Amino acid sequence: MELDKLEKGTFLVTLQAIIYNPKTKKILIGKRENDPHVPQLSWSFIGGRAHYDELEKSVKKIVKEKVGLDVEVGKVIHAKTYPEHRKIISIYFTTTYQSGEPELKSQYFVELRWIKPTEIKKYFTTSIHPEVYKFMKTLEKS
Repeated sequence: MELDKLEKGTFLVTLQAIIYNPKTKKILIGKRENDPHVPQLSWSFIGGRAHYDELEKSVKKIVKEKVGLDVEVGKVIHAKTYPEHRKIISIYFTTTYQSGEPELKSQYFVELRWIKPTEIKKYFTTSIHPEVYKFMKTLEKS
């Protein structure tokens, strides 16, 4: 999909899963290389384009397809466009790790890592919305 060719008012909608493991109190992130839409993107949440399903069902599919995990989908934390590319809208969902071992099942990720929630600032090279970071702090305190 070529974002520059999208008509005015048309966006690419992505769903981002904040995968939290309550036993370890860590979240799963993936390292990306050569993203065609946001070249400066390095580490990110596990996500992808929305399917033509209920959004929650789509989040579960994306996580299973990309990293092989089963998750329980919670609520929406935030939705935003990116200063790096205004034609992308991301909807951030809380998800709770249920089962499986993380594995690289997608060409989009070259590495997966469990980290403390507030460590995302050490890894992410793109903008982190204050609402998303505020949520990371609540996870770390729980």
